[in-house]
Amino acid sequence: MSFLPKPKLHHPKLPTNALGYTRRDYEGSISTLCAGCGHDSISAAIIQACWELSIEPHRVAKLSGIGCSSKTPDYFLGASHGFNSVHGRMPSVLTGANLANRELIYLGVSGDGDSASIGLGQFAHIMRRGVNMTYIVENNGVYGLTKGQFSATSDKGSKAKKGAINTDEAIDLVALALQLGATYVARGFSGDKEQLVGLIKGALRHKGAAFIDCISPCVAFNNHEGSTKSYDYVREHNEAVNRLDVILGRAALTADYAPGTVQEVVQHDGTVLRLRKLASGYDPADRIAAMNYLQERKAAGEIVTGLLYLEPEAEDLHDHLGTVELPLNRLDDAALCPGAKALEAINDALR
Repeated sequence: MSFLPKPKLHHPKLPTNALGYTRRDYEGSISTLCAGCGHDSISAAIIQACWELSIEPHRVAKLSGIGCSSKTPDYFLGASHGFNSVHGRMPSVLTGANLANRELIYLGVSGDGDSASIGLGQFAHIMRRGVNMTYIVENNGVYGLTKGQFSATSDKGSKAKKGAINTDEAIDLVALALQLGATYVARGFSGDKEQLVGLIKGALRHKGAAFIDCISPCVAFNNHEGSTKSYDYVREHNEAVNRLDVILGRAALTADYAPGTVQEVVQHDGTVLRLRKLASGYDPADRIAAMNYLQERKAAGEIVTGLLYLEPEAEDLHDHLGTVELPLNRLDDAALCPGAKALEAINDALR
């Protein structure tokens, strides 16, 4: 976690939203991630989206699991509620919090290791239950905290920094979210802030399970053989008294391209992402068509970005369960303990 707070003072003429807040009021601590990390760009997009929507920071509950991505809630919305859970278990914690207090805006932040591996079962159930939340996966295809092994979302045939080839099929979380019943499904790219801010704003205003898979390249693992600035080269040519790892800064990757076109983005390790932005005439209301389109573009070697599916009249978990409007902590004793007659009525309804 970060240990340096950002300065409180800022220029008095900074633009403000309808609540009188500046963008700085939606920031958090100083990031300790690698310079140029795509995750920081996602944090910036969340800050921008919440500022533009004039959301009161204290109305947001941000939850995360374990990993580089799960550190990021410390870097945005410093005045909101926050809970960093255990590896892969963020969805169950968010579900419980949502059932206890439906008046908060729930934002779950996770990574491809956190959601597609140890937390895959939890991811599946929070999607199918329709919990009212925005669920963002910061997807870099590697385990960044443990030196860049393939994650479950690594594409088959992709190459690791040491030359190993991934022989396993990738788990496509967007395809899973569509199949499991999520009612707002999108994919973004950390380097395309304009598109990502719009996707996040739409997700925050959506009632139901909103999922955004955000491609977020890792900048730490591009020290290739032959570089005199690589860790291995320095260790082989230096008689060190201790062993230190240094992450060199990299420029953040960006992309700006028109709807309906394909943009190739060269990553820091030389690999290329082929991003296709959905055309303006694309119909996001057809779940089956969205699933087919994903598979067609995957066969063409493209990663589709944009809003893939939206169910305008979606219901959420509270609608399914028929829960009370008030948060549980505001119910009095009579409501929480209605007595024997109420219990008998419930039992009779189950017979």
